[in-house]
Amino acid sequence: MEDESLGRVLDAVGPRLRDLRQQRGVTLAQLSETTGISVSTLSRLESGQRRPTLELLLPLAQAHQVPLDQLVDAPETGDPRLRQRSFQRNGITYVPLTRRPGGVQAYKQIFPPGVPSPELEQRVHEGYEWMYVLSGRIRLRLGPHDVTLTAGEVAEFDTHVPHWFGNPGPGPAEVISLYGPQGERMHVRARPKH
Repeated sequence: MEDESLGRVLDAVGPRLRDLRQQRGVTLAQLSETTGISVSTLSRLESGQRRPTLELLLPLAQAHQVPLDQLVDAPETGDPRLRQRSFQRNGITYVPLTRRPGGVQAYKQIFPPGVPSPELEQRVHEGYEWMYVLSGRIRLRLGPHDVTLTAGEVAEFDTHVPHWFGNPGPGPAEVISLYGPQGERMHVRARPKH
């Protein structure tokens, strides 16, 4: 019975690796370059033709910036850390960082290159948004403004102003976003230079 459940866990690793890579908009060749694992080995891992080993999973977890237990879908251990499931919307992967309903919501967002489509119109809705670019580039159209944010840059705006944002490429972009549904503003403090 234990061997059967272990087999099911290992069989599920390949599709999970493929999903993570595709969500990030990364090719097998790019992942191979990042991890040092050959394209053929990565392909066989994803298709289930090769069993995952710790030596292969560690660099893959690091490249995808996820904990190792997410790759193997390890059972809960009583760990107090938040382990919410990610979801996709309009090609963007959302990783919830809060679980409290209402109030300010925090997400890590992963934008593959070209997502969402630049043809989308600017929209408005209730709330206030704050975003911090962790990696890659994010194009923000906010009213008449059109700016590209890079790693380490922050944008903050009232969502009643027509807006659109997406990843112009060439690689994936990762963002931490805070949404205030009732128009709550984030407070960013900076010390003046002396």
